[in-house]
Amino acid sequence: MVNNNKLSQLREQIDAIDSRILALISERAECAQKVAEVKQAEGDTVYFRPEREAQVLRNIMEKNQGPLGNEEMARLFREIMSACLALEQPIKVAFLGPEGTFTQEAALKHFGHSAVTVSMNAIDEVFREVDAGAANYGVVPVENSTEGVINHTLDTFLDSTLNICGEVELRIHHHLLAGENTDKNQVTRVYSHAQSLAQCRKWLDAHYPKAERVAVSSNAEAAKRIKGEWNAAAIAGDMAAELYGLVKLSEKIEDRPDNSTRFLIIGRENVASSGDDKTSIIVAARNEPGALHNLLEPFHREGVDLTRVETRPSRTGKWNYVFFVDFEGHRDDPNVAAVLTEVGQLVAELRVLGSYPKAAL
Repeated sequence: MVNNNKLSQLREQIDAIDSRILALISERAECAQKVAEVKQAEGDTVYFRPEREAQVLRNIMEKNQGPLGNEEMARLFREIMSACLALEQPIKVAFLGPEGTFTQEAALKHFGHSAVTVSMNAIDEVFREVDAGAANYGVVPVENSTEGVINHTLDTFLDSTLNICGEVELRIHHHLLAGENTDKNQVTRVYSHAQSLAQCRKWLDAHYPKAERVAVSSNAEAAKRIKGEWNAAAIAGDMAAELYGLVKLSEKIEDRPDNSTRFLIIGRENVASSGDDKTSIIVAARNEPGALHNLLEPFHREGVDLTRVETRPSRTGKWNYVFFVDFEGHRDDPNVAAVLTEVGQLVAELRVLGSYPKAAL
C-alpha cells in the first residue's frame, strides 16, 4: 500500500510538470508568432536563421545537467523549435531521394519533423529546386567517413551560385532488410547504393560471399525493389525499413562502427557568424610550381585550421584542377578575412561557398 501511494504521488508530480511544460511550450510558440509579426513589419522574409538555431542548441547542451544526455535534450528542443518555426512559415527542404534515404533523415535531424521535405531524383535537381526558389533549402551528402568524398556534390558546386548554410553529421547504421516471406538462408541478391555496398563489404564477404551485389540509385530504392523478390535483400537504414515494411535480417552490418556521413545544407542567403563556424571555398590555382604550397601557407601563418582539402578536375581545360577547401572560422573573422584576401591575390579564381555553423547535433 505504501509503494502504491508513493507511485500515485510521483504520477501526480509528473502530471503537474507536464502541465507546466505544456504552458511554457505554448508561451514559446506565441512568442515565435510575435517574432514573425515583427519580421513582416520590417519586410524581413527570412524566418529560419541557421546561426540563431545553432546558438540555441549549443546553449541548451551547455546548460543541460541531465539525466538526459546533451544530444537527446537538443533533439527535443530541435522539434520544439521546428514546430514554432512552422507557425511563422513552414520550411520546405529538398533532399536527395527517394523517401526513406539517409539524406531525408539528415534533413529531418537538422530542420525537425515540422519541415516539409521534398524528394529529388538527383543531386543537381536538389540544387535546381533551391536555386529556382521552389524550396527554401536543400540537403546533399558530401562525404562519408569510410568511403570518402561524394564527387558529384563537389562538381555541382562548380556551376552553382548557391551558398552552404549548414552541415549535418549523421551516424550511419546499415541493416540487411528483406520481405516478410524471405528466408535469410536463401538470399542470392543484395541491392543497395554503391557506397553502402562498399561500407558493408567485409560483412557481405563473411556472410553472403556468393550473393550478387547490385548497385542501385539509393538505399531507399533498394528497399522498395525487394518487396516483390523472395530471394533478395537490401542494405538500408531504419527509415527505409519502416517506410517499406521490411524485416531486419541483420542489424548494424557496417564494417566500421564509427561510420558517419556529412551532409551540407544549401540555400540562397549568406549566414551570419554563430561563434563556432566553418567556411568552404573553391579555388582555381594558377598552373605554376608551388601553387598548392602558396595556397595553403597563408592559412598556417594566420592560424586558421584546415579541415579538408579536395582536388577535382577543372571544367576549363585538360590537366587543370580546382581545390575545395574547408576550414574553421567565419569569413567575417579578421584572420579568416585576411587569409581570403591574400589567397584571392595568389590564385586564378576564388569563390566562397559559404560560412556556416558547425553541426550542433
